[in-house]
Amino acid sequence: MLDDIIKERIKKRDILIRAGYAAYPSKVPKQRAIAEVVRHFLFLSIFRRQLIIGGRIIGMRAQGSVLFLDIKDGSGKLQAVLNKKRTKDFAIFKDTLDLGDFVAVSGTAFKTKKGERSINVNSLTVLVKSLRPLPSEWYGLKDVEERYRKRYLDLLTNSEVREKLLRRSEIVSELRCLLETDGFLEVETPMLQPLPGGALARPFKTHHNALDADFYLRIAPELYLKRLLVGGMEKIFEIGRNFRNEGMDREHNPEFTMLELYWAYQDYEGLMAATQRWLLSLMGRLGIASMRHENQTILLANPWPRRNYADLIREYSGKELKDLKVEEIDEIFKKEVRPKLINPTFVIRYPKAISPLAKSCADNPELTERFQLIIAGTELVNGFSELNDPMDQRQRMEEQEKMHRAGNEEASRLDEDFLEALEYGMPPAAGLGIGIDRLAALLTDSHSLKDIILFPTLRPKD
Repeated sequence: MLDDIIKERIKKRDILIRAGYAAYPSKVPKQRAIAEVVRHFLFLSIFRRQLIIGGRIIGMRAQGSVLFLDIKDGSGKLQAVLNKKRTKDFAIFKDTLDLGDFVAVSGTAFKTKKGERSINVNSLTVLVKSLRPLPSEWYGLKDVEERYRKRYLDLLTNSEVREKLLRRSEIVSELRCLLETDGFLEVETPMLQPLPGGALARPFKTHHNALDADFYLRIAPELYLKRLLVGGMEKIFEIGRNFRNEGMDREHNPEFTMLELYWAYQDYEGLMAATQRWLLSLMGRLGIASMRHENQTILLANPWPRRNYADLIREYSGKELKDLKVEEIDEIFKKEVRPKLINPTFVIRYPKAISPLAKSCADNPELTERFQLIIAGTELVNGFSELNDPMDQRQRMEEQEKMHRAGNEEASRLDEDFLEALEYGMPPAAGLGIGIDRLAALLTDSHSLKDIILFPTLRPKD
């Protein structure tokens, strides 16, 4: 059936070409955005100004010697009316145009007898002849995985998906603006790294042929951003992709976008206050007055509470932190504690054993000045007072390296180049990472990260 449709559309394309029309012309008539035409429609219709609009045909109806086209561009939709007496080569277009074709039409603005704003078409230019039929706008793609594989069709037929993905771009733009207003400088650091570091995660490995050396796709930009602190850059951030070779679920994608930030002469207490201010300001800029996620109302009371990690473990699991093995600690928190934290909560004072880059607490060296912001059971922000004691950092990296050599592929590596940089002196600083995908999912009330990643990672088809 599909093959027959494609063959029929190819025949129509050939008819257009024989009639002297290019099916895929390189020169495109200069067009007005449809939203602009709609905005100035009264003026344009009164003075009968000639105008050109262009876009994809998403609706088509023939009534005798009249052909109605619904044309859509990135700004809106408008009806174009082709008339046998007025439109050049009307018969050819009536026989060859299909839903999904891109066209440009030239004509004047007018209202139909039913009062619909329209363009009375003098001439039409085919911009692209579509060879495959679009899914129905009313039903879209039924298979959820197919929606992710063919995101271009999902965007065409699902306005809710399109709005969420546009919202994601707006979130990133507004975050940049907030940080730049506060004096932060955006920088870029390597995605190909000789050693993976800055987080506990299994990396993707690749090989550089010209250098005949193995490299890793970064799991975090942290250790390079800290080198910039050593170099005198005091307020910096990076928004970019990280890659972690681990499982996939509604909260994890192997490649994901992070905002990572470092602030010299700041500690985790001040960074928590700034984090709350930035996120509430972001919501204000986006016009979000209240928040719901997965049918749960999220209370944004000010200030957001701060809870000790050990107290939460005890409260929700009945276990004492001192009685747990290192490999048990994080799993218990993820499974038994985090899902219970719905309203914004700063969890603080994480164990040193699972925080190899955070500064120890002055009153207890086995705990660290680390925080995570949990909202709707999801870790949204991870931050801490940065460890800048090179001897302490070396000891912790050596412990992680031992774990790696014993078979733990998620353990951090011993990075001599970073340690050398630290020995020159890194100013006291606080840093954080914000999962952009998770933030966008939260602010658009999306169930899965796949809903707000344009092209999520999927199992390859055979």
